[in-house]
Amino acid sequence: MSKPQMREPIESGCPDGFQYMHPTMRRNFGMWDYHEDTQPGVMVHVAKNGDKLYTVKAGTQRILDVFTLRDLMDIADEYADGHVRFTIRSNIEFYTDHEEKVQPLVDALKDKGYAVGGTRNSVASISHTQGWLHCDIPGTDASGVVKSMMDELYDEFTNWNMPNRVHITTSCCQINCGGQGDIAINVQHTKPPKIDHSLVGNVCERPSVVARCPVAAIRPAMVDGKPSLEVDEKKCICCGACYPPCPPMQINDHEFTQLAIWIGGNHSNARGKPTFQRLVAAGIPNNPPRWPEATAVVKKILESYKEGARDWERINEWVERIGWPRFFEVTGLPFTKYHIDNWRGARANLNSSTHIRF
Repeated sequence: MSKPQMREPIESGCPDGFQYMHPTMRRNFGMWDYHEDTQPGVMVHVAKNGDKLYTVKAGTQRILDVFTLRDLMDIADEYADGHVRFTIRSNIEFYTDHEEKVQPLVDALKDKGYAVGGTRNSVASISHTQGWLHCDIPGTDASGVVKSMMDELYDEFTNWNMPNRVHITTSCCQINCGGQGDIAINVQHTKPPKIDHSLVGNVCERPSVVARCPVAAIRPAMVDGKPSLEVDEKKCICCGACYPPCPPMQINDHEFTQLAIWIGGNHSNARGKPTFQRLVAAGIPNNPPRWPEATAVVKKILESYKEGARDWERINEWVERIGWPRFFEVTGLPFTKYHIDNWRGARANLNSSTHIRF
């Protein structure tokens, strides 16, 4: 019998992941019977033939230094035969088919200061964008916001004390990466960009900047005899799209770049339609290095959800049941005119179902 050939990587792809899988996982791929959560951060998958594979999940700081990686890999070599993977939320998962290694693995991670958890009805690690380290457009540092909030939500990550899973996301700007979640923390620019006209002609490719604006609020102009740009502030939505191709159109501001919090986003279509997140708090100070105001709002939402939701209700399902007026009442968040959806193009709230309609 010939040995199966691994798929060759393509130029835009990656190597075949099967070669890195734990042998038990590879052997039972597609043949799992059920899984159980044995303790926070630990799962066991049971195959139809009785094979078991244990997964231990721990949170990391995402942007890893070589010393941290060596610590994690030493633990993996000792307790998990070197088999690990990183999740999309920057957790690390260790795999072993030896039950007797599970608790020593958990203890070793905790001894090194890593939080073991993030499974079942807990607050998962906050997924976040790159922030000031890698990106050219951020209005804040998402990595710092995540660190500050997860320090406050440590117990919610390491225990099963929420009604259901809670996904939290952050985004450093309003237009690029990021995503929706049960709770989302996003940047909110509140003033149009300030233009340094002396630099635009030398730094910016003006047609690209004009084309980048989603609401056609930017047009070429001559200022003091030099080619520049101008902004129609009545059209400008303060999104920040003009800043990356033209840094002289500075929109970041210590006072007017703020944070906004949205809730209720859910990609799932298992029990109901997917839901878009909705704005619940705006104008929150972008206050590094600990962002106490934004963290306090998130904690208040989670406390209200934990107290009022039924078992296994996600945040969007809880709000749909009690209604938005009641949500603002129990959380104590102010309701303002900015919470009213009056965008004419919304068309039944952006056709939020995945089902095709004509």
